[in-house]
Amino acid sequence: MKKVLKNVSFVVLLLKMCIFFGQQSSTQKRIVIDVGHGGKDSGAVGINKIQEKDVVLDIANAILELNNGLDNPLDIYLTRYSDTLFSLLDRTKLAKALKADLFVSLHCNHSDNANARGVEVFVANKESVNQHDSTWLAFQLQDMLNKTLGFESRGVKFANFQVLRDTIDYCNSILVEMGFLSNLDEESYFTNDINLKALAHTILNFLKVASL
Repeated sequence: MKKVLKNVSFVVLLLKMCIFFGQQSSTQKRIVIDVGHGGKDSGAVGINKIQEKDVVLDIANAILELNNGLDNPLDIYLTRYSDTLFSLLDRTKLAKALKADLFVSLHCNHSDNANARGVEVFVANKESVNQHDSTWLAFQLQDMLNKTLGFESRGVKFANFQVLRDTIDYCNSILVEMGFLSNLDEESYFTNDINLKALAHTILNFLKVASL
């Protein structure tokens, strides 16, 4: 019964958003940040047990805080604002209901190889009118994380991730793996609030470029 009520509530929310945003006119690009995992889905778990779902939520909230301090804040929405689990389908439905121009999914990586490190940015491996621009944006984000914060670049890659596959046809869409929680150095980086704010600041600067 709880699951039914949750799904009904989400559909009602989507309908309200469609009506509201359909009445709005704005030249500003709308950005949806997909905050990976949440709730019972912890995502990757680090060596010292920090959880991906918490790291990406902290970064997303830091992005919002920095954005709210701008003279001309960007039009940013999150797929979740707390430790809540939404299905992959619901995340993409939300982006579509909001008429997003850009969808950025935030994640942290994990590997059985404890030495694996660096940033990977993914684009849907599907031909689309938005694939070229999404690929360009993926390279831009990877370059900024490398040059600004010193993250090793592991390349822009193409994958059949559902959140990318289901959004690429109607907006630019990328997924970023912001380092490995299975790597002791990178996991330690994510435990420092100053580092998280620096990462959020870099991503926000990327979003400014992407919104031009």
